[in-house]
Amino acid sequence: MDALLLSALNGLSYSLLLFLLASGLTLTFSLLGVLNFAQGSFYMLGAYLAWQSGAWLGFWGGLLVAPLGVAAIATVFETTMLRRLRHQGHLPELLATFGFGVVLVEATRLVWGSTSVAYAIPAALQGSLLRLGGMEFSVYRGFVMVVALLALGLSWLLLWRTRAGTVVLAALQHAPMVSALGHNVQATQTAVFAAGAALAGLAGAVGGPLLVTEPDMAAPMAALLFAVIIIGGLGSLRGAFFGALLVGELQTLAVAINGSLADALQRLGWGAPASWPARDGIVASLLHLDLSRAAPLLPYALLVGVLVLRPQGLTRHLRADDTL
Repeated sequence: MDALLLSALNGLSYSLLLFLLASGLTLTFSLLGVLNFAQGSFYMLGAYLAWQSGAWLGFWGGLLVAPLGVAAIATVFETTMLRRLRHQGHLPELLATFGFGVVLVEATRLVWGSTSVAYAIPAALQGSLLRLGGMEFSVYRGFVMVVALLALGLSWLLLWRTRAGTVVLAALQHAPMVSALGHNVQATQTAVFAAGAALAGLAGAVGGPLLVTEPDMAAPMAALLFAVIIIGGLGSLRGAFFGALLVGELQTLAVAINGSLADALQRLGWGAPASWPARDGIVASLLHLDLSRAAPLLPYALLVGVLVLRPQGLTRHLRADDTL
């Protein structure tokens, strides 16, 4: 039970990291209608910028430089390319962000190489906060949780409790009227896109030492990110949170559980494996599959199930009165 509790805490820290990354994509899609396929590459770039600048300025300096650097690159991309495609439909925007993400990955390979870099946890954040049953909840995982909550809390305050946030939300529904009142709608859209990219850069900066920092980190995280937002419901911050929580805990607990789904069902008294009919051999094989080996596939199995049962996702689309 102690090991399961610590695994759940580890899963919560991973879930909040996913939510930090997914919230940037959700805001971009909700407020601009742009499904940013470069978000995974912004995450990767944030990790590299934090590692490189951290070598000169220390870990805390890198933590500041990474989101600002990613936001600056996103601003250049939005103003020079994405803005020109805004009136041509969503498909050109989607293809442009996908292509830009590939360019960022290949540029990273040219600058820093194809192998992983030694982006390590700083000495000040090493150690454990909690030890139970031979397992530990590290200080750095707690730090990741705090950073994610602070960043998301600040984003909520800026979006729903400031005049600038009011302009952004108004531009979502009545862009011509907002423009007629003297506000620069294009600059607002650029700022939203840059903010979404900055959240991805921050996620990369804090997630790089926890996971691994290499060019190939972009693709699997991007795939997992889209699973999160589709499970939760496209455009919903609540959905992004619940989707990230489900995916993070599902993967982490699956790795922590020693055994298969059949073993878990047997412990619950729902029948022994020997009682299953032979004609259900495929089902039985799946139930006997080691959950730790199947962990990478579970979010996508959940995604398929949600698409079949509830194609719109778990929650509704973002509205101006949404409070998360």
